[in-house]
Amino acid sequence: MAVFTLHINGKEHRVDVAEDTPLLWVLRDHLGLLGTKFGCGIAECGACTVHLDGEAIRSCVYEVSSIKSGKITTIEGLSEKGDHPIQIAWDETDVPQCGYCQSGQMMTAAAFLKKKPKPTMQEIMEAMHGNICRCGAYHRIREAVKSASEKI
Repeated sequence: MAVFTLHINGKEHRVDVAEDTPLLWVLRDHLGLLGTKFGCGIAECGACTVHLDGEAIRSCVYEVSSIKSGKITTIEGLSEKGDHPIQIAWDETDVPQCGYCQSGQMMTAAAFLKKKPKPTMQEIMEAMHGNICRCGAYHRIREAVKSASEKI
């Protein structure tokens, strides 16, 4: 076990965990940040997506020892009041069905729009391709990302 100091959602947290503990389990089991979901455990579905220094990463396979001094943002830290353009667009477009994939979808979309604020629909499809929605709400997800890009 080792003690790691993590910068998550603007706050410093100290955790005593094994070096190879996936960030997902640190967030959920040690810090109680339950918005980040476990989906597949092999970085294929996107449910566990968070930001590390603004980049979307899959927290289910990202070892806590790899974080170093990076800044982590989870869905809970995307905005204090739930008013990030992607969150607003998600509500306006009525994206959620079961909702399980939504935090990962939104975190992927937010990181993408930071890099590419005015994407085409094709670019949105490519950026969101790695996130699985078991309900098949892909059309609404793409529409929400496009709508958010118009609000940024």
